[in-house]
Amino acid sequence: METWQVVLLGLIEGLTEYLPVSSTAHLLLTEQVMGVTSSGRTFEVLIQLGAILALLTVYAGKLWHIALDFPSNARTRRFVFAVLIAFLPAVFIGVLAHKIIKEVLFESPLIVCTALVVGGIILLVVDRIKYKPRYTDVMDIPPLTALIIGFAQCLAMIPGVSRSGSTIVSAVLLGADKRTAAEFSFFLAMPTMTGAFAYDLYKNWAILTPDDVSHIVLGFIAAFITGAIVVRYMLDFISRRGLSFFGWWRLLVGGIGLGVIAVLH
Repeated sequence: METWQVVLLGLIEGLTEYLPVSSTAHLLLTEQVMGVTSSGRTFEVLIQLGAILALLTVYAGKLWHIALDFPSNARTRRFVFAVLIAFLPAVFIGVLAHKIIKEVLFESPLIVCTALVVGGIILLVVDRIKYKPRYTDVMDIPPLTALIIGFAQCLAMIPGVSRSGSTIVSAVLLGADKRTAAEFSFFLAMPTMTGAFAYDLYKNWAILTPDDVSHIVLGFIAAFITGAIVVRYMLDFISRRGLSFFGWWRLLVGGIGLGVIAVLH
């Protein structure tokens, strides 16, 4: 990849990682258009470290407060337990399905575009549901609800589904308001994305070249910049505007992709 391509992909990763539009789908489709790819599809996973650190930076104050309260506050301990139990399904399913995800699902633009369209329709439908939320504070989401959200997150192992999209939608359907659902998705992203990064690095370290490493570092920096911007403003955007914008965006990108596939085949 050329330097400008690496920077562009990093910016796209940071911009889309925490939006319910599927960062993986946008990366894979952009790579298809540019005619580039990475060794073992590692670049797409490893540059997530930039988005992870952006999230940790923005949430540093809240994380510090949680750490201080953890020993003495039962509500805080229950919340931490809820996040960890929501993370567990991704650990087991991610390890078991890692090869299929990287070698089959990542290589199918048809699957990616179809998932974008289906996910867009779901976002539009869910955004129109009228309901009285039971959870208006992320700290109040109970462990069992969190576990269900964790299983829903595993659907995002299909590129195009969106990790944030599946967690936000499932949390909303389980009684959280949209802002709380998005914030829980942020907290769940911390162990999930860190685990995905560590496991993919472990599996593919031997095949990385010096060029791969330099590309990953550059992509990481670009993802950090745009990721920090998105995290700062996303909760307020979803609180005011809901999920419809993202649903229409998914339909647009997925629809164009399906149209191109139909023409080329």
